Amino acid sequence: MTKEMTELMPPKFLRTLPALALIAVLAWPAGAVSEKADADRYRGHVKVLAADRMEGRGAETKGLARAGRYIEREFQRLGLKPMGENGTYEQSFLVTTGARLRPQNSLVVTRNGARHQLKLREDYIPLSFSSVGSVSGPLAFVGYGASAEEFGYDDYTHFDVKDKVVVVLRREPPAFHEKSGRQGPTHHAHLITKAINARNRGAKAVILVNGNLGKGEQDLLLRFERLAGPEDVGIPIVQVKNAVADSWLEAAGASLSQLQREIDEKSEPRSRSLPDSLQVSLRVEIEKLRSRVHNVLAYLPGKSEEYVVLGAHYDHLGRGGANSLAPSQTGQIHHGADDNASGTAGLLELARVFSVERGKLERGILFAAFAGEELGLLGSAHWVKHPTLPLDKAVAMLNMDMIGRIRDGKVYVGGVGTGSNLRPLVEAALRRHRLTVDYSSSGYAASDHTSFITQRIPALFFFSGLHSDYHKPSDTWEKIDAPAAANLLDLVADITEQLAAAERPQFVKVEAETRGAGSPSASGGYGPYFGSIPDFGEVETGVRFADVRPGSPAAKAGLLPGDILIQFGETPVKNLYDFTYALRRSKVGDVVEVKVLRGGQTVSARVTLEQRR
Repeated sequence: MTKEMTELMPPKFLRTLPALALIAVLAWPAGAVSEKADADRYRGHVKVLAADRMEGRGAETKGLARAGRYIEREFQRLGLKPMGENGTYEQSFLVTTGARLRPQNSLVVTRNGARHQLKLREDYIPLSFSSVGSVSGPLAFVGYGASAEEFGYDDYTHFDVKDKVVVVLRREPPAFHEKSGRQGPTHHAHLITKAINARNRGAKAVILVNGNLGKGEQDLLLRFERLAGPEDVGIPIVQVKNAVADSWLEAAGASLSQLQREIDEKSEPRSRSLPDSLQVSLRVEIEKLRSRVHNVLAYLPGKSEEYVVLGAHYDHLGRGGANSLAPSQTGQIHHGADDNASGTAGLLELARVFSVERGKLERGILFAAFAGEELGLLGSAHWVKHPTLPLDKAVAMLNMDMIGRIRDGKVYVGGVGTGSNLRPLVEAALRRHRLTVDYSSSGYAASDHTSFITQRIPALFFFSGLHSDYHKPSDTWEKIDAPAAANLLDLVADITEQLAAAERPQFVKVEAETRGAGSPSASGGYGPYFGSIPDFGEVETGVRFADVRPGSPAAKAGLLPGDILIQFGETPVKNLYDFTYALRRSKVGDVVEVKVLRGGQTVSARVTLEQRR
């Protein structure tokens, strides 16, 4: 979900399910499924999955493997068929979980021939998304490193930094906040925006400084382990203490605090080159940390080869990190009872409910517990690319993500427009259950069902809403409303049973109702509208489109799912952050020449950017 750090662009966006209709229904006789969800059993699963020994189920923890084994044992106990790899319940894949510094990092300053080596973690620190390698060259001060045409400000105006190492202030000029009308900082304050801007200007490296401090603030280096972003932003970037940068500026007859005050007071750049007698040599060595994680998959065969997918992600944040919404509590276990032990417990309880229907259903049911969701829907994306059942036999997917904190009997069901008969099936089931439902036709949201929609598989998303414990250690099992969740599971079971017998729904592409910060579009809610859905799986370079929204600028330009964007106007695109940066700098009505890789060929297209609606 959303990164809490205001200086980082979010690779993953808040779920929002805009309401199209609010429907209150009366209780009705139960459906044909003989078993009902049991609140006590459900609560027991949540309690186990959110226990301390599961370590928050982070991808880098042993707790995630423990949780996976627990799910596997439950599937096995119920007599469900293994549907992972090589006759097991597991489907493994690698994920990048973080980074650590290698001992070879160095930053050496040469002044008039005299060399001075700075101390790692005391004087300077690389950022986790820095490029690796060695660079050297002269220094230049570029203020906040911002190019903000909308505010009439550019630190790089008439100032060439090609082959220089640029010194950049954190944050942004105060006038940006005043002119934007936003409560928080604009995207120009984001560290990745600064790095990409410098890289695109030809700089060799970026050296970040805190600059002027508020009352009681200390000049602290960022914690390397706490940052998040792309694996490689495309340029080396480190942070140094203010005193270090100040000593460099003294050589140019200036001071850091003086230059920053002048920028802030006048909203005018104060960029300048430092004397050639001052050179830096920088070496950044970072090891990317990867873990092997597993989807856990079980199958209840039906009378035909077709099947319905019931899914939930069982991973969470571990001990916090960049996704924590309680950054001061990073290091504590983020239990993830609602997100998403609640959905996983629901999956296990539905597996029990349907196990007694063995041999009775026309279509089978695949029970899928996904890993890697918190890192970008990686588990579900891996499965649809490497399905363990024929993908063309998947009739529909039902995803449960955060279903444990239902308030006032109201739940959210997304994706009812993605299948030709989904809404009537849901409404028919609702006549038999006491629930209030907020509908969304679009299925696009930052959870695992999106991976199926991009493969043209109809999908429903069940969600009970955000709350103040979201992505915090305080998301604990005792706050789960098990009876309400069990009631929702009976509804999901009813819909699943109908899908196992009804006419197969035909996939329908649905335009998202909104495209704000909650939209999972590649544009991430920033800048004009482009209309692609990113594939969060890693590619060597570029941004792969998992899908293209119908009627969007991208669709009108002939761009297709599977295309890999490598160029946006004059900007090379190496990752999603590059794309976001380039889109933010564009305007509604701009006609942008883009290049994509398609089947090994480079294809060019002209995209006319539109206003968000």
